[in-house]
Amino acid sequence: MPDFDTIVIGSGAGGLTAALALARIGQRVLVLEQHSLPGGWCHSFSLNGFLFSPGVHYIGQLHPRGRLRRLYEGLGVANDLTFLELNPDGFDHIIIGGKRFDIPKGLPRYIARLKQEFPAEADKIEPLFRVLQSLANAGGVRRSLRDRWWLLTYGLRSMDHLLNRFGIRDRRLRAVLTMQAGDHGMGPCEAPAALHAAVMAHYFEGAYYPKGGARMLPRAFIRGLRRHGGDIRLSTPVARIVTEPAGRRRRVTGVETENGDFLSARQVLSNADPEVTFNGLVGTEHLSRRLRRRLARTEYSLSAISLFCATNLDLEAKGLDSGNYWFAEEPRVEDLYDLAKQKNPLAADTLPGIFLTVTTLKDRAKRSDGLHTLECFAFVSYDAFAAWQDSAYDHRPKAYEVLKTRLTAMMLHRMDQLIPDLSSNLVFSSLGTPLTNAHYIRSTRGNLYGTAKRWNQIGPWSYSPRTEIGGLYLCGASTAAHGVAGATETGIIAAAAVAGCHVGRFLGAKDQHLMIEPCEPAARPSVSS
Repeated sequence: MPDFDTIVIGSGAGGLTAALALARIGQRVLVLEQHSLPGGWCHSFSLNGFLFSPGVHYIGQLHPRGRLRRLYEGLGVANDLTFLELNPDGFDHIIIGGKRFDIPKGLPRYIARLKQEFPAEADKIEPLFRVLQSLANAGGVRRSLRDRWWLLTYGLRSMDHLLNRFGIRDRRLRAVLTMQAGDHGMGPCEAPAALHAAVMAHYFEGAYYPKGGARMLPRAFIRGLRRHGGDIRLSTPVARIVTEPAGRRRRVTGVETENGDFLSARQVLSNADPEVTFNGLVGTEHLSRRLRRRLARTEYSLSAISLFCATNLDLEAKGLDSGNYWFAEEPRVEDLYDLAKQKNPLAADTLPGIFLTVTTLKDRAKRSDGLHTLECFAFVSYDAFAAWQDSAYDHRPKAYEVLKTRLTAMMLHRMDQLIPDLSSNLVFSSLGTPLTNAHYIRSTRGNLYGTAKRWNQIGPWSYSPRTEIGGLYLCGASTAAHGVAGATETGIIAAAAVAGCHVGRFLGAKDQHLMIEPCEPAARPSVSS
């Protein structure tokens, strides 16, 4: 008898969801995580006593009957979680040049505010959103014939094409409607309209933040996993997935960890991306020619630089709130993604835009000693850092540190435009790069969202949970969906493939109720560039 029924590689949202689901039906499950902290992009870490959560800034679909809420409650983890509602009058603040638009909770309010702000385009906004809603619905089980029609007509065309089709000419309106592309990592000229519509719709009923930071998500799942007899081992990198010939194809027999231990299993479920899973852990020599060709042409999503900092400024007094701040100098969102394709991020000597969030205004309990913590991000190319990818993490060359210093200055310049005098009132700052992502998350080229979400790498063209190797399965952002909610759903889908059952079998928990704390009332913030 093997040591385990299923070994899960990686403790991201998909891996932990699958592990808990399988443990709930009686499987012997073990999760192996290479990092000392669980959660993948859902982990939180401490620097100089400050807590940061780099991969979770807001989550949707937690309203009553919301898809993610039903998963948390059905899996039996809801009672271990509390979420904080973000500013319902503006959970996303879109700042283009000197003008700002706040995206509110509730689709009718969103549409009404767009009509009021852009009266010249008012007659086009509602018809556009009817199509966006249909495109978002088309990925669900209750899609109508109309949803399918719009999916076939516009779903795989770019978001830019859809806006042109509906005659949206105002450049600032186009920027407002596409700025959330940062949540999937594809500029509007390339992002499939169905993908972008799904991201927009995810937040139509509001946005929320886990109380205690992102780390509370893996904690809740690990508690559930252990209640059902499963376990997790941290700081345990997997060196290879062990396979053996089985008829015309190979089959997994278990995994070998980097310290040389062999753990046998009936199935192995990888939450790592396809490049890491197949070329890195299985071995190219054990793959079919077809899969090798596919891996060679697979493109991964963009990476980013991440500035984590703390300030003694009273940010609430300066008009900031729990919402996210998306800033672009010009109303051309594509500029943010053009920069990420350049091998030299210093060429323009400025950043076209940033994403900024104040985590101590999302979760006030995180504030200590009167200080606020902030997280700021900008897309950049992995190629700009590739020269140092083989250097030791704690001993990068001086040129790498020089580049980080200059990029930090560029980030702070943009942050000062949103929060005057911020850079001169910092008590701590640290910059992460694509190499940081690759080190801690073990993501190919430091990617943020798994495979690039082009039309030919999403939906039926994404990687399937089933693989050509018997007993080997995949979950995570390179399969059915990305983001916290999307990755969680991929875990349920993969668990169903492993167990050969319907997903409903995993969702029978009783007496579960997700706690939502409403947003504290606040005056309309006044931050502008």
